[in-house]
Amino acid sequence: MTKIAINVDTEGGEPKVTTTSETANADTPKDIASLILFGKATYCKMIQNLIWATGYNVVAIPLAAGVLYKWGILLTPAVGAVFMSVSTIVVAINAKMLKVKSVTNKN
Repeated sequence: MTKIAINVDTEGGEPKVTTTSETANADTPKDIASLILFGKATYCKMIQNLIWATGYNVVAIPLAAGVLYKWGILLTPAVGAVFMSVSTIVVAINAKMLKVKSVTNKN
């Protein structure tokens, strides 16, 4: 498990030494809120990709193994490779669509 330290630097100094594996530097508390929102959005996107990959594998692996062969449905290795590539592209596009709500001042 990765531990993350957030260093808020309002004086322009160097980040403090931490014992965590990752350090995020922030200039204001608003930046910390943005980092938290980014983490939540990233986690949601990761779950979406996991659900897609699981659903794809539940359908594609039995088809490739010949479960529907007696009905004349069998995927050739070339078609399986194309479907795997399409699945990878779908996951990559989904990850690129990561949107993060920005924290704004409500003055």
